[in-house]
Amino acid sequence: MPVAVQENPTSNEPTVAWGEADLAQNPHAAADKAQRVQRMFSAIAPSYDLNNRLHSLWRDQVWRRAAVEAANVKTTDRVLDVACGTGDLAMAFAAKKPASVLGVDFTYNMLAVAQRKAPRLAYATGDAMRLPLPGASVDVVSIAFGIRNVADPLAALREFYRVLRPGGRVIVLEFSLPTNPVMRGLYNTYFHHVLPRTASWIARDRSGAYRYLPRSVNTFINRDTMRSMMHGAGFDAVTVKPMTLGIAVIYRGVKRV
Repeated sequence: MPVAVQENPTSNEPTVAWGEADLAQNPHAAADKAQRVQRMFSAIAPSYDLNNRLHSLWRDQVWRRAAVEAANVKTTDRVLDVACGTGDLAMAFAAKKPASVLGVDFTYNMLAVAQRKAPRLAYATGDAMRLPLPGASVDVVSIAFGIRNVADPLAALREFYRVLRPGGRVIVLEFSLPTNPVMRGLYNTYFHHVLPRTASWIARDRSGAYRYLPRSVNTFINRDTMRSMMHGAGFDAVTVKPMTLGIAVIYRGVKRV
């Protein structure tokens, strides 16, 4: 049965989450990053799926399906999708018919969209660094395009390790940058100068979400650092799989038995 999602309390906070001055610095170093990210996703939730499809040329769904395949889902598995947003990855996992799928996110507006799309799935409000589950209770933990938005990615990875059963798998799907200098230059031109304008126009967004997106990708940890961080959280057999010229990457790790 679906888990009740608690509505956000009334807030008088301004719509703007990321101004030009904020993004002139490293956004990952902002002391109030979590609050800014939550405000940003609250603002763009209604048009989030449309922008994902259009600006990835529908590749975002391909990446999610590849992430599910990397998890090697069994019918007895309990799956936890962290930062589930509007539910696309949770729905992709559910198509494999595991024992259960729970989507967790800390932004009510995103979860509200997920519940409308797939009302039979279970959702709950929660923070990636403080998951509302007991230890060793799930077989798969996934997070798609969310680890970059967490205030402390290592703390989140350690929390994923805590809730996984021995032998459980963690799947991290995240944006990256092409390693080829020419492709990286072309991609960054689109990423920094085209996408922010068109996506913000579609979303009627004033939060700065689509200016934050390329800046947050360019200033996030690289693939080797992510791999080392996953090892540091306790995961074994960590693999890194770039997709679509390296625009997205699937990281996979296994909890020690």
